[in-house]
Amino acid sequence: MKKILFSLAIVLTIAACNQRPEGYTITGNITGDVENGTKVFLGKRGENNQRVDIDTTTVENGKFKFTGTAENIEIHFIYIDRLMGYTALVLENGEIEYSVQKDSVGLAKVKGTAQNDMFADYMEGSLAISKRGMSIQEDLQKATLSRDEASITSLSDEMSELTDAVKDFELDYIKENPSALISVLLIDKAIATRTVPLAEVQALYSLLTSEILETKAAKGVLEKINAMKEREEKGKNTSIGAKAPSFSAPDPNGKDLALADIMGKVTLIDFWAAWCRPCRAENKNVVKVYEKYHEKGLNIIGVSLDKKSEAWKKAIEADGLTWNHVSNIAYFNDPIAKLYNINAIPAAFLLDENGLIVAKNLRGADLEKKVAE
Repeated sequence: MKKILFSLAIVLTIAACNQRPEGYTITGNITGDVENGTKVFLGKRGENNQRVDIDTTTVENGKFKFTGTAENIEIHFIYIDRLMGYTALVLENGEIEYSVQKDSVGLAKVKGTAQNDMFADYMEGSLAISKRGMSIQEDLQKATLSRDEASITSLSDEMSELTDAVKDFELDYIKENPSALISVLLIDKAIATRTVPLAEVQALYSLLTSEILETKAAKGVLEKINAMKEREEKGKNTSIGAKAPSFSAPDPNGKDLALADIMGKVTLIDFWAAWCRPCRAENKNVVKVYEKYHEKGLNIIGVSLDKKSEAWKKAIEADGLTWNHVSNIAYFNDPIAKLYNINAIPAAFLLDENGLIVAKNLRGADLEKKVAE
């Protein structure tokens, strides 16, 4: 009988441990004199990074509470009315404990659930690196004021090493914590800052657990990874030595004009726009090169990323651009711009007589030198 009861107790214990909480409770404790009735907001970031409040409660005797159900694991924020700063936390089902000193809302302690415990571990390591960085920065400012060149060089090197240390710390954190939501956010950061190549980003993403892959944040990162893959593939199509992708579009008179129709001994595909000041400044040099080498076989096709047809046509006339022009009047959504992976202008591709790309984004004297060659 004792054995049966003991076995039953084990089964019940395991069942209890495997049960997922159906909702969340955030129990807050504020140290310091905060007036009863002070509002506390639970919010998240919406479109354009705008704050969106999802719940409100009030402080009573230094305490407050939020309850609800988290459909997805996401970063949320707690704001306390009339107090500076805010606290980030992971909103997930379970018992979340929040404790803060009224003058240090940004340094609040959050614990009690797996995601928030992992988040706290990350923040502890990150804060240590940040303090080191602030110390170096202060010393660097002093060295600059005193014109201590030796110290400036040494501290600059130290700051560069710290930057590498931050990257290593974040990458190691992702590898060691594949079940942490913060790991997804760190992968997102690596994509945004372009500090990690695509292959490594994909490898890091593949480490994430199935539960984390179901989060909204992870799905957003996957979309960005796919976009990176697409850009990289397009980049290969427009690399030096590649055959320039063919295209056609309306000219200023509305007649369809193709790249193949205007190919010369040397051909320049010039991406520009009337609203682009650097483009307009460079036009003077392109005109000079065209006038000097057109009779010898240089042809140009301008691809405008303008949003208004009239502005495009006026700029062609004003700048004396007597070569061929096309545009879909679609800004950076122009299909030719997408085909050539254009995300900034001016941009240019120089082709040989076989349509192979021999140079990219040449300006000024460099353009003339390459055309002459």
